[in-house]
Amino acid sequence: MKLFDFSAWRAIAFGVALAGLIPFSGAWALADDAPAASAVEAPAPPLDERLQKIFEGGAPETLADLRAMQDHVLRLTEQLQKSTVGVRVGPAHGSGVIIEDGYVLTAGHVIGAPNRDAVFILHDGRTVRGKSLGLDVGIDSGLMQITGEGDWPEVEMGDSSQLRKGQWVLALGHPGGFETGRRPVLRMGRILDIDDDVIQTDCTLVGGDSGGPLFDMQGRVIAIHSRIGGPLTANIHVPIATYKETWERLAAGESWGFPGSGPYIGVMGDPDSQEARIVEVYPDTPAEEAGIEVGDVIVKFDGREVADFASLARLVQASRPGEEVEVEVLRQVDGQEMSVRLTLEVGRRE
Repeated sequence: MKLFDFSAWRAIAFGVALAGLIPFSGAWALADDAPAASAVEAPAPPLDERLQKIFEGGAPETLADLRAMQDHVLRLTEQLQKSTVGVRVGPAHGSGVIIEDGYVLTAGHVIGAPNRDAVFILHDGRTVRGKSLGLDVGIDSGLMQITGEGDWPEVEMGDSSQLRKGQWVLALGHPGGFETGRRPVLRMGRILDIDDDVIQTDCTLVGGDSGGPLFDMQGRVIAIHSRIGGPLTANIHVPIATYKETWERLAAGESWGFPGSGPYIGVMGDPDSQEARIVEVYPDTPAEEAGIEVGDVIVKFDGREVADFASLARLVQASRPGEEVEVEVLRQVDGQEMSVRLTLEVGRRE
């Protein structure tokens, strides 16, 4: 039996492609003194017993079931969109979600590093300033905060330890980057797999979605979008439990979870890109000294082809600290792509 006919859901869904950071090329007027949005106080629409069973992993069996699901999702989305924000840090941006006290949950690779200036784009297009706080690089969790005063629309954090395979979920974010006049985009799907540090769903993520929220059908945020794999069903999210467990460190602006000791060059790649595209160059590292820049795509390392960031990591690990290597990157210069060759001395992480 066919479980679900997605043609019935065109009114509430959405887009197809890959999660990640999108280079920022536009301009927004900051409105730090603009009135804050009202906090979301309305509870999630109630679930009757039939809908509850479906959303816990069942399948709709009748047209009435489909209509009930659609009505619930539309009412719920109206609330959740208000708390889903665009996030701009440096030259790139992703997504995030506002929780209590102006804190914004996002992905670690969206932040890049603590104490960076940020801009949050609200659902209605207004912008407010903020700061990046802490991040766990290994898990890819990150925390930020709005620095202006206000009563911001917020959502409740759920309990990711209670999730189950097959459960219906909602993904929101800004695929392709924030677009004026377009509210955060919704995708609906199911949980495919669950681990302590990872949730996998079939909610297709797109560039710009990184850091956006994954909700249960009661409107509680249960995970944050992180990255994707090869197939469209390999959409990876960071469970909300990891944020709760490390909250004090995140709020204090700590960063941890970096790869272990050994050779390193000091860059962070976009895990959602099919290339070795650099989204962060850490200060006082071999990469910074060699002249590697954010936005560069590394295509060769020590004369060997680099297919993606994973292959770059393998080549770096196979090198020797202190060794000088030639690195070839593709770089955008005045709107044109150029090949640039750099000499880099591999460092040692203690």
